[in-house]
Amino acid sequence: MRRIYLTFAGILIAIPFIINAVATPAPNAGGRFNKSFTDTVPKPDTKPVVPDTNKLPQKEAPVSTEEPKATEEGFPDENTGTDSLDLPKVSKDSLEAPITYKAKDSIVLLVPDKRFYFYGTANTKYQKTTLNAERMTYNQATGIMEATTATDTAGKPYGRPQLEDNGQAFDSDTLRVNIATHRAKIIHTRSQYGEGFVLSEQTKREPDNSIFGYKNGYTTCNLDTPHFQFRANKIKVIPDKLVISGPANLEIEGVPTPLFIPFAIFPITHGQQSGILVPSYIVNAQKGMGLQNGGYYIGLGDNFDMTLRGEIYSYGSWQLMASPTYRKRYHYNGGFTLSIANTRFGDPAVKSEFTKSRDFRFTWNHSMDSKARPGITFGANVNFGTAKFNTYNVFDYASRVTNTLSSSINFSKTWQGKPFNFTSSLSHSQNLTTRDVNIAFPSATFTMNTIYPFQPKEVIGKAKWYHKLGIGYNGTLNNSVTFKDSVFGKSKMFDALQSGVKHSLPISFSIPVFKNFTLSPGVSYSEYWFTKKTIRTWNPGKRVSIDSLGGIDTTYESGFYTARQASASISLSTAVYGMYQFSKTSKIKAIRHVMRPTISMSYQPDLAKDAYYYLQYNREGETLRQSYFLSSSVGVPSDGRAGSISFGLDNNLEMKVFSKKDTSANHEKKIKLLDGFGINTSYNLLADSFKLAPFSIYARTNLFDKLNITASGSIDPYEVNSRGRRLDNYVWNTGKLSLGRLTNASIAMSTSFQSQDKKAKDKEQQINNIENEQSTDAAFQAQQRQLEQVRRNPGEYVDFDIPWKLDLSYSMTYSKQILVDSGGVVNTFNQYLSFNGDFSLTPKWKIGVTSGYNFNEQKLAYTNMYISRDLHCWQMSINLVPIGTYRQFSITISPKSGILRDLRINRSRTFYDL
Repeated sequence: MRRIYLTFAGILIAIPFIINAVATPAPNAGGRFNKSFTDTVPKPDTKPVVPDTNKLPQKEAPVSTEEPKATEEGFPDENTGTDSLDLPKVSKDSLEAPITYKAKDSIVLLVPDKRFYFYGTANTKYQKTTLNAERMTYNQATGIMEATTATDTAGKPYGRPQLEDNGQAFDSDTLRVNIATHRAKIIHTRSQYGEGFVLSEQTKREPDNSIFGYKNGYTTCNLDTPHFQFRANKIKVIPDKLVISGPANLEIEGVPTPLFIPFAIFPITHGQQSGILVPSYIVNAQKGMGLQNGGYYIGLGDNFDMTLRGEIYSYGSWQLMASPTYRKRYHYNGGFTLSIANTRFGDPAVKSEFTKSRDFRFTWNHSMDSKARPGITFGANVNFGTAKFNTYNVFDYASRVTNTLSSSINFSKTWQGKPFNFTSSLSHSQNLTTRDVNIAFPSATFTMNTIYPFQPKEVIGKAKWYHKLGIGYNGTLNNSVTFKDSVFGKSKMFDALQSGVKHSLPISFSIPVFKNFTLSPGVSYSEYWFTKKTIRTWNPGKRVSIDSLGGIDTTYESGFYTARQASASISLSTAVYGMYQFSKTSKIKAIRHVMRPTISMSYQPDLAKDAYYYLQYNREGETLRQSYFLSSSVGVPSDGRAGSISFGLDNNLEMKVFSKKDTSANHEKKIKLLDGFGINTSYNLLADSFKLAPFSIYARTNLFDKLNITASGSIDPYEVNSRGRRLDNYVWNTGKLSLGRLTNASIAMSTSFQSQDKKAKDKEQQINNIENEQSTDAAFQAQQRQLEQVRRNPGEYVDFDIPWKLDLSYSMTYSKQILVDSGGVVNTFNQYLSFNGDFSLTPKWKIGVTSGYNFNEQKLAYTNMYISRDLHCWQMSINLVPIGTYRQFSITISPKSGILRDLRINRSRTFYDL
């Protein structure tokens, strides 16, 4: 086989020929060829001519008889000595780079006319330009490549030209492009720019890649016949920047609407760009007509950006919000949000119907990449503001049912290879209902993990008992204050400030005894430092209500106070296994019961008696032992001496059943009946009275991997009198078969059901990638905000891939306690059932509800209902909040595309019970 290399206007073409050793092609033989060298398609009118190689111009080098060395692109290497061709000088009309091409059927070359014909799934590539079509023609003289659609025997077109050039994609009926100048004319084209599609009858593209279209449509619907589009006679596309049109008319389902706009600008910019955020129209029954979420986005580079938004209403209410974000790849990312709102309800002339409130909300989140500084972590999640901000300015379900705010800022350092750890934090919690605020700052903890000073680096032989003797240290500094939000920054707030330091020094070791038992002796010492003493005294003349005299006065004394506590203990633990085997014919194979009993003894001397006193809490003179440091931020030592014996028993229960689904040989499946259940108590041998401590009971399980149950409670073994005061007499001594009185208990159950979602794993992976990814792009923050919107507005973000789902949870709490300030016994019993779910009426219609039931008040909790309709490229949602202090009805029709998110129709009505 020999290869002949022909040069046409600087284009190097490799054409394989099988040349007969005796004969040469006839002068009138065609230059058409294919894989089988058969004539399967009609020839062009001008017959191709094979050039006579014997008549090549003298300036061209002779063809080498050696096989040229090919480069990676498949062309001869022009710079490789004798193995390459000595090419002539390139002519003026030559191209800047080779053209590579192929065709599934055949290629025809008409040498005199300098034309190429491509048949059957043709493909050509030139630099960054790729063209695919069923039919293509290239005119070398003009440099114009023409691509057209073919028609099958049934008259159906196929093989539409597809052009990709510098990131632009075009789908058309007919396409003509000048390879050298990149000018192009396209007939009936459809091209995509970002999230939008432009459909044009005729399109011209200039060398600078700008596009001019005639009789166009712009849409974000990806169908060949879109559901909606903006029709405009003239349109211009500036690549990677804008799509600009003249007067345009909105067309829905091919029907023109009365909506005309004088011009339209659709951004198609990639990356960060500053610009205006268009507001949306809203109607609020209390605030009036308004514009919301309008503002400006400021791009400050890869590491910073800022979003400024605002809203204003006709009755005088307004809100401003600033949200800067920052990030540095592989180091940290975070953002702030500051919102200031002024709310005006009603007519100022009628004071009884007029409400005015100024509120604010501040949030800050910061996360640090663990790889940035190994051993050091820093994170922040701050959320605080005024109690009325949610009432007047927040409308989503999650925020409306949340009456608490909390914040935390944490710093920690771990010394690599050493047992030392340091943590420091600021925490904040706020109850929006009671308006109680708790702030702890600064809080710091230094810990030395247990070390074994008598253990050699290399143990030779059997380890000695003192090798396992360990000692540790824990130091805590804490400052905390609890106050009403109305006294923030005032003297009352600082009067309630509590500061304290606690040092703990534990010494312990463990010894295995009797093979299956572990003996663990230990000694601990704790030192407490306080800066403030709280003194509460009974005042018989204090008026607490119109009909009641007598109350408790509280005073504070600043100074330096100390208290201490020491204890010694020894414990013995083991595990006992039991199994009951069923008959071979039973579906239940066996039940296994594991018990882990623990018994311990401890002694505690009375080192903190000066930290306690007797407090009278009612007119009858009844007293209660209470600490001077009850509000301490680091806790208080226990009162009195103690010599206690403690008991504990933990259990779990499993069952083996026969399972046909199990592919193993034994066909068995384990089912957990109880993950854990047990009881704990202690007996103080040195106490004068009430030696037996209350029983603590607990249980937890996850039945069939569907029903999660947790329960706990406390049982007091002593009797009480008519006023609820304890008597030093066990309940079972009265003839009752009982462990005692239930003083507090709680139980929580939750379950979830849903139909199968085939895309569940992919969706979960996408969400995890967004939530866990470290990114320097501002789009990452936008994705996180979008996820938050999904959680808070379920009606507008419905997953139609799940036909139905249902989540249920139930909680119950009970407590019985003596209130010192009132002198009475108070029983509290709360029950709450929450549920949320949705189901699809059809594949495109979905109904959902999120609500709950309060058994104490015997009424439904805050309820949000929604109906959603999938309109392919649009979505409609109807949201209804029918009951409660805040009620709302809204209907929203909006496109799914982010570029047209502001093109939404929203009508809403809101109502408040103030």
